[in-house]
Amino acid sequence: MISLSLAEIAGIVGGQQHDIPDDGRRVTGPVVADSRAVGPGALFVAFAGERVDGHDFAQRAVEAGAVAVLAARPLGVPAIVVDDVIAALGALARAVVARLGTTVVGLTGSAGKTSTKDLIAQLLQRHGPTVWPEGNLNNEIGLPLTALRADETTRHLVLEMGARGVGHIRYLAGLTPPRIGVVLNVGSAHIGEFGGREQIALAKGELVESLPSAEDGGVAVLNADDPYVRAMVPRTRARTILFGEAEEAEVRAENVRLTDLGQPAFTLRTPSGCSDVTMRLYGEHHVSNALAAAAVAHELGMPADEIATALSEAGTLSRWRMEVTERADGVRIVNDAYNANPESMRAALRALVAMGAAGKATGARTWAVLGEMAELGEESLAEHDAVGRLAVRLNVSKLVAVGGREAAWLDMGAKNEGSWGEESVHVSDARAAVDLLRSELRPGDVVLVKASRSVGLERVAAALLDEGMLGAVGAEGGAATR
Repeated sequence: MISLSLAEIAGIVGGQQHDIPDDGRRVTGPVVADSRAVGPGALFVAFAGERVDGHDFAQRAVEAGAVAVLAARPLGVPAIVVDDVIAALGALARAVVARLGTTVVGLTGSAGKTSTKDLIAQLLQRHGPTVWPEGNLNNEIGLPLTALRADETTRHLVLEMGARGVGHIRYLAGLTPPRIGVVLNVGSAHIGEFGGREQIALAKGELVESLPSAEDGGVAVLNADDPYVRAMVPRTRARTILFGEAEEAEVRAENVRLTDLGQPAFTLRTPSGCSDVTMRLYGEHHVSNALAAAAVAHELGMPADEIATALSEAGTLSRWRMEVTERADGVRIVNDAYNANPESMRAALRALVAMGAAGKATGARTWAVLGEMAELGEESLAEHDAVGRLAVRLNVSKLVAVGGREAAWLDMGAKNEGSWGEESVHVSDARAAVDLLRSELRPGDVVLVKASRSVGLERVAAALLDEGMLGAVGAEGGAATR
């Protein structure tokens, strides 16, 4: 963060100083909410969570080098005390970003936000210092913490914006007003909380409504292939640029195909020219993510050939997103267990099939180890059933549905579509899935592991890659039903 005195910070957040011997002391280090990440000159932000209260770690943070604590009550250590810590953190981020000359890029969508954010960051950092969130820090806490990592040298600030209801993105955009706003898609993620796709579109479109006018440099980057996103054009004062495979997209992909390894390749066409791309990522769904990143990079002055080179070299920066690891015996584990919704499930299944195609001649199989897609509301049964059916239609060799009711619906969908015998298996928990896979995997098999974050299926991937991880899966046994 830029250097600020405690007196300046107190004024920005409207806080009272407690136990501060010298309010001229300056915060010169990071702003963090984890006491383990505190270093010299830091500001420690104490949140009272459901399970852990950051105020309990204030003393430890100061001993580790924090100049002060942003807190909701006096703590006996140097502190700036406010009524609402989250609101104060947001106010501090707003003030710091306003002082910087950095270009802020805001990004939202129902699926692919984190992967696209990582691509944008890898492109833009070629043209100057770039700050972006680690993982998916995209809420009212994670976004300002990311923004506060920017300083006077930062040229680009890339921010991911998530929402669980109408008004959330408008709030986030107000904290760190973006000049460029990207909307990837409108899907089914959190549809149970929003109440319908139209409400999701309403919420996602708040980003383009928050952009400055075209005359003031505002740019809305919109997916031409998603009708809900294209319909956002009249909602913004900013200039719009469309990306996608549609003919009218200014930044588009032509001749899209997958390599034998399941990696997308295409010809990138932008207003500045065209160039070929072969990505290191897996799955055709990354083409749309790459085009969104390319549109941003084009707007910031990168030529087509440089964008194509950067996309071809870009990797995965965030964990558990189509993270591919090959074991010594030739089994490939695809850990995509960070999160799941119907759209990302379908994309991951298609990527699995593409990755396994080359090995089918030698008897290698594809395994889909799937768990619950959370927060689908009344659509949950139909969506889980549909994913199970799709696994059969795509000719996935083995479906392992892990968990309770929703997993049973996945298994039921597969069986109703025409799967039989041992092609679809329902197991009660991660341990049972690991036991099954360990007994049946053979060289050349490809295993996809995917579910909503709450299910914790990354433990399955970890156990399959490291025999020592078995204990992390759980001591209890699990029963398999066929």
